[in-house]
Amino acid sequence: MFKEISVFRTAALRASLILPVAALSACSTMVMAQAPAAAPTAARQLGTVTAVAGNSLTLKTDAGQVVVVSVADGARILQLAPGSTDLKTAQAIALSDIAAGDRVLVTGKAGDSAAAFAASRVILMKSSDIAQKHEMEQADWQKRGTGGIVSAVDESTGTLTVAVGAKKVAVNTSSKTQFRRYAGDSVKFEDAKPGTLAQIQAGDQLRVRGAKSDDGLSIQAEEVVSGSFKNLAGVIATIDAASGTLTLKDLTTKKTVTVLVTANSNVRTLPPQAAAMFAARAKGGAAGAGGTGGTSQPAAGQGAEASGGGRPGGAGRSAGGDLSQLVSRLPSKTIADLKVGDAVMIVASQSDPGSAKVTAVTLLSGVEPILAATPGAPAMTLSPWSIGGEGAPEGGGGGGK
Repeated sequence: MFKEISVFRTAALRASLILPVAALSACSTMVMAQAPAAAPTAARQLGTVTAVAGNSLTLKTDAGQVVVVSVADGARILQLAPGSTDLKTAQAIALSDIAAGDRVLVTGKAGDSAAAFAASRVILMKSSDIAQKHEMEQADWQKRGTGGIVSAVDESTGTLTVAVGAKKVAVNTSSKTQFRRYAGDSVKFEDAKPGTLAQIQAGDQLRVRGAKSDDGLSIQAEEVVSGSFKNLAGVIATIDAASGTLTLKDLTTKKTVTVLVTANSNVRTLPPQAAAMFAARAKGGAAGAGGTGGTSQPAAGQGAEASGGGRPGGAGRSAGGDLSQLVSRLPSKTIADLKVGDAVMIVASQSDPGSAKVTAVTLLSGVEPILAATPGAPAMTLSPWSIGGEGAPEGGGGGGK
C-alpha cells in the first residue's frame, strides 16, 4: 500500500501536467507508511475519472485503457490532499464527491472483462486541489528559484558554482537536497528522473530552489533540476519527414548533426519583423556575447532571465533571453513546415554524449537575419527552460504542448 500511494501521488501530478516535476517533494516516498496493507491478491487501477454514474466510475487509466469501476457498498472512499504524507490525514468522503477530472487510485479485484473492475477502496485526489498546489509551487519557484549554467562542481563539499547572469552563485547541497535530471532520451520534462550530485557537470543548465542569502550569492538547495543541452545553429541540409529527422552543419563546431524532431519538440517560426529586430540587437551585442559562444549549452544569462534572477549584462545575452520568451508565444509548427535551406536555431537534448544525433527540445526557424548578423557563431541561443511557467522548470521546452 505504501508503494501504491507513492505511485498514485507521483502519477496524479504528472498525468495532470500541472505540477513541475521538480516540485514533487521527497514526501511522495513517505506517504502513509502506516497505511493498512491491501490483500495480497488485490489489484489496482490508477487514472483519471471521466464519468460518475450511480455506484460506478469510468476511469481512463494512465495506460490509456477505459475501465468501469464498480464501488461496492461499504468500500472505503478517502480523499488525499496533495502533499499529504500520512493516510491518517485523509478524509472519508462519499462517492458523490468524486467528479470527472479527478485522479483516483482504486484497489480491489478485476472483473469478468479487462474493462471491468470491482473496488473495495478508492483514494481520491481532487483536480482542484492539484491545481491549487500547482499555483503554490509555481509561486515558490518564482520567489525562491534561481537558474543558470554550472561552472564548477565540488563533490567533496556538495557545492555547485552557477553562473547566473554576471554573478557566480554558490549552490550548497545536502543529504536532504532532491536532485532530478532531465531525461536525455526524452524532450518531456515530466520524464525527468531522480538524479544525484555526481551527474551534474560543468556546462550543465541548472535550476535550483531554496533559501537564498541576503546578498543573493549563495542558496541552500532544497531541489535541484539539471540537464545537459546543446545549442545548435545552421542551415538545414536534409530533411526526412518520414523518420522525423533533419541534418545541419553547426556554425560553431562545423560538424554535421542529425536532429530528431518529435511530436513533443517545440517547432516555431520567427516572424520576419521580429527576426530583423533581434538581428540588430545581436549584432550590437556580438562582442559582449562572445564569451557565451559555443553551442554546448544555453547562454548563462538566459537561465537568470527565465528565473527572474536579474538581467545579465550584454545586449546579445539580453536579446537571447527575450528571444526565448517570445518563442513560447509563437504558433506551433511541425517538421513538415520546414524545408532544406532554412536557417534554424535549436536547443536539444542528447542521450549519448558521443553521438552525432540529438533530440530537438525547441527548434526555431526564420532566423536567417540573426545568423547573418554574427557569422561564424551566433550571439544568442535559446533556453530549454523558457517554454514552461516562468520561475519553475516546467515543460523543459518540450513538454509544454
